[in-house]
Parts: sequence; C-alpha cells; structure tokens
Amino acid sequence: MAVISLTKARKMISTIFRAGAEMGLKPLSVIVLDAGGNVKAFERQDGAAPGRFQIAEGKAHGAVMLGLGGTAQRDRAEAQAYFIAAANGAYGGKLIPVPGGVLVKSVKGDILGAIGVTGDSSENDLTVAMVGIEAVNLIGEG
Repeated sequence: MAVISLTKARKMISTIFRAGAEMGLKPLSVIVLDAGGNVKAFERQDGAAPGRFQIAEGKAHGAVMLGLGGTAQRDRAEAQAYFIAAANGAYGGKLIPVPGGVLVKSVKGDILGAIGVTGDSSENDLTVAMVGIEAVNLIGEG
C-alpha cells in the first residue's frame, strides 16, 4: 500500500513555506494527513495564529474523508448545503469545505492522504499546496 512518507510530508511543508515566502503570503500553517485522516506532520510558521492547526486539519480532513478537494467541497456546499452540514456532523464538526484542502494521490490515482494549508486567502493556500505536492511527484486534487 502506497503512503506519504514522513520525508515527503516534510518536503511538501518546506516547499509550501518557501513558495509562500516567494509569493509574499501571510504566515502559513500546513498539515499532512495519511489516507486514514491521521496526522503525519504539521508545522506553523512564526506569526501564524495559534488556531490555524484546527483550520488546516479541517481542510485536509474533509478532503481525505470525502475524497474531494476543498474547491469541490465548497461547490458542493453551495449546491447542497444540507449534505455538507450532515457530513460535517458525521465527522464531528471537522470539515472546513474551502480551497486549501487538497487530496493527495499517487501517479496511479491511489488516495494517499491530504494536505491542509491555511493562513492566506483560500486560493493562495491552494496554490502553494499544489506546489508542495508537485515537489514530491504526487498529484493534488484541490
């Protein structure tokens, strides 16, 4: 079974932080979850708000549990708010259905886990998440 190694998780995070700095983004927090929704790695840049762990986790948790990136979750919430509300209840209130939650897949299409990035706009969070995922030759579905 393919997994996201700790080495790859750390490389994704460092790449995301570097990309965020190059883009002039606000301080970021990044979480990497495995395919079961368990935390593989988390880092919060200096200056990032302390509550960003829960936001990053909510973005990534929704992606891995629903098999949908944050953009698709947002679209689903707009079209079927009752579904996302029910899913959020089923998952203990852990879903944050916005861009920045990215499903991580192998090149074969297997779901390996998810990344949650938070700290700037959701669109910028998504942009740097994809850069981090591509840096380790994996596929992101945002």
